[in-house]
Amino acid sequence: MPVFDRIEQSVLEIRRRTPDVPDVAVVLGSGLGDFAGRLENAVSIPYGELPHWPASEVIGHEGRLVLGTLAGKRVAALSGRVHYYEGHDLQTVTFAARVVGRLGIRTLILTNAAGGINVKLTPGTLMIIDDHINLMGSNPLVGPNEDRFGPRFPDMSEVYSKRLRTIADEVAASQGVAIGHGIYVALHGPSYETPAEIRFLRTIGADAVGMSTAPEAIVARHMGLEVLGVSCITNAAAGVLPQPLDHDEVMEVARRVRGAFGRLLEGIIARL
Repeated sequence: MPVFDRIEQSVLEIRRRTPDVPDVAVVLGSGLGDFAGRLENAVSIPYGELPHWPASEVIGHEGRLVLGTLAGKRVAALSGRVHYYEGHDLQTVTFAARVVGRLGIRTLILTNAAGGINVKLTPGTLMIIDDHINLMGSNPLVGPNEDRFGPRFPDMSEVYSKRLRTIADEVAASQGVAIGHGIYVALHGPSYETPAEIRFLRTIGADAVGMSTAPEAIVARHMGLEVLGVSCITNAAAGVLPQPLDHDEVMEVARRVRGAFGRLLEGIIARL
């Protein structure tokens, strides 16, 4: 079955569960899924109940779509995502982002846990993504173009909306939440980077490194969505500190900042 038809089947099932088109969708990264609990009058749908929707097997990704209201807006919270390193192709990795666009949602907030390359981005910092570098070795738009999604050669000169980044800055300032800005680089994974790789990534202008987000942002812009990216810096990247990297550390830092993270996202959504 063509990917467009698979996506449309998921869209129809979501519309059967709730007829209202959300104002905004939020993809919640590793350890950040608690945000979905903030939604009121929520309808929760396990990914396994949606046709063709891929399920993540990674710790910290719950695997459910939660539709509800927050700050007067209708919100779709995607608690968990699938990753390229799990063995999926990039069409599967970006399936959820495609469904978001076909549902009629025009604003997508992408969040992730990331390693800090820039030494000013210490663990616990929330970094607004100004741009990304895709080093995954492929692009989700490879292959025949589906014109019903978007053009063959979509513009990527402003992947992450300047308007939404300004809103994020204003909300953070009003709430006293310390944030940073930077360039996110996406790598294939699942191994963490070597110190030599981190030195290379710093040289080419990266501030934070992770294993997601860029493919979703690309397909969202392909479909004309406005995108905001937020990285939770959960650890210093390899070689920045004299200690090994551990996924448990990632999860612990994400849990520690979930209050500030939730307030920031709720404030941004309120101003959309």
